[in-house]
Amino acid sequence: MSPLPGRPPTERTVKRPRRVSGAVAAALSGVLAVVLLLSSAGSAQADRIGLRAADPSVIRVGGTYVSVQSTGGGLAVRQAASTAGLASAPARQVWSDTHDRGEVWAPEIVRDGGRYYIYFTAGRGAAHRMYVISSAAPDSGYTAETRLALPDDKWAIDGTLFTYNGQRWFVWSGWAGDTNVEQNLYIARMSSPTTPTGARHVISQPRESWERVVGNPFINEGPEPVMDPNGQLHIAYSANGSWSDQYCLADLRLRAGGDPAHVWDWYKSNGCLFGSNRATMMPGWDPTLHVNGPGHHSFVLLDGDIATSPPAGPTFPLMFHAVPKGTPYSWENRYWYTGTFCGWGGTTYSRANVPGPNSDTGWSLKFFE
Repeated sequence: MSPLPGRPPTERTVKRPRRVSGAVAAALSGVLAVVLLLSSAGSAQADRIGLRAADPSVIRVGGTYVSVQSTGGGLAVRQAASTAGLASAPARQVWSDTHDRGEVWAPEIVRDGGRYYIYFTAGRGAAHRMYVISSAAPDSGYTAETRLALPDDKWAIDGTLFTYNGQRWFVWSGWAGDTNVEQNLYIARMSSPTTPTGARHVISQPRESWERVVGNPFINEGPEPVMDPNGQLHIAYSANGSWSDQYCLADLRLRAGGDPAHVWDWYKSNGCLFGSNRATMMPGWDPTLHVNGPGHHSFVLLDGDIATSPPAGPTFPLMFHAVPKGTPYSWENRYWYTGTFCGWGGTTYSRANVPGPNSDTGWSLKFFE
């Protein structure tokens, strides 16, 4: 939530291989991830790129990495030949808050139809809403901001656009009503990159004990879509308050053949998948060694398109913000970090006392500092 991740992985175009069986793919991914976990454990430090900021949003366009960040009363874009190079790349202001809309938070850059769209939050108190600007170029020529007409017109932050099975969707964090009881994740269909259509649908609420360690309010935010090697949709998100080192990443996995707008078609990880506190981690996942409170990440995908999500096997670039261990945890001490992520097959997410099957087995995610 609001205002910014080191050694980059090999950054290259990876052709999607022919589909292998789920069992074989899961085994391959599991072996590779174990090797990477051991490698990570021997690392001297996490990969901080030197940019003190929050909420990284990064995509790859050809051989160029493009990021966007909030700069107080505006938005700035950087371009570099590597994720690590973004820290020293010039920041070009692409939008300024000339209408005094208030706090500017968590911009997300995507490409759709060859055009760049930046979605961001602006407002004060209960007035935070989502806005969008667009351009044919990544770092200049953006349109004036347009308020996104999200269904029900409630407090909304951290929104982003993606396309799944030919349908555009917008996912964001918001309130059910007009008061800050809890932040839920919502999704709505889009008829264009700037036009929501139909109702909003809740897909996650912070109701599990491990995502209620820090509250008032309890938090689900920073949703980021990705697809697994079986073509199933995931939305990884940040849980617990960003003002605490309990901040972490968790996962929602859409069941095979499921409807993204139907809450009970989503299965939630049984704990944090990327966090710094062992007590809240999902069984089989370890806490971070070098940073506290990793969260609000960015899957660094080609064109930001989830159709280019990683196949079984390779790790792909990841950006996230965190606070170095040994440093007081505060928003002001957050940095951008570069890490990696990969699929982890054969993982069961379980639930109880809700409609539908109590468990679902499929791909999960492993994150590495």
